[in-house]
Amino acid sequence: MRLFLIGLVLFCGSPALLHADSLAVGQPAPQITGTDENGQPVAFSTVYAKGITLVYFYPKAGTPGCTAEACSLRDSYTKLHGVGLQIIGVSRDAVDAQKKFQDEYHLPFTLVADRDGAVAKAFGVPMMMLMPVASRESFIVKDGRIAWSSLHAKTDGSAQEVQQALDQLSKN
Repeated sequence: MRLFLIGLVLFCGSPALLHADSLAVGQPAPQITGTDENGQPVAFSTVYAKGITLVYFYPKAGTPGCTAEACSLRDSYTKLHGVGLQIIGVSRDAVDAQKKFQDEYHLPFTLVADRDGAVAKAFGVPMMMLMPVASRESFIVKDGRIAWSSLHAKTDGSAQEVQQALDQLSKN
């Protein structure tokens, strides 16, 4: 256990190792299909077609940081959705864990159960320490391309970070 914790500290302290393959701004957004919290398919291209889309990855539903991040987006959902933002949260949790997380915290957006890691892989989001949990990263997709990314996404300040990105994108 001690070696695991030391490895985790060293790994998390090396951002270059964490984010070497994540999609960059300007790259095409992945045209992938995932499974939502109700066990239904989610074609990301269909969501993108509805407007600007935030796809955010989090390690584990119900943990303190992931809950803070989701609740930050929930608390600002009316404002974010009001400007047309679609939100998809993605983790390696099972469908039932995603549903429980959504229900418990009254999350008004889609949660994708990425059990096999295919969605994370499509976005270039690495797993943490070879464990089946994705690192915390966020992407805004606009017009089918990555328009913004945060490779060190915030937890309780997530909505503010996304709002600042939207404000900047609206100026461009």
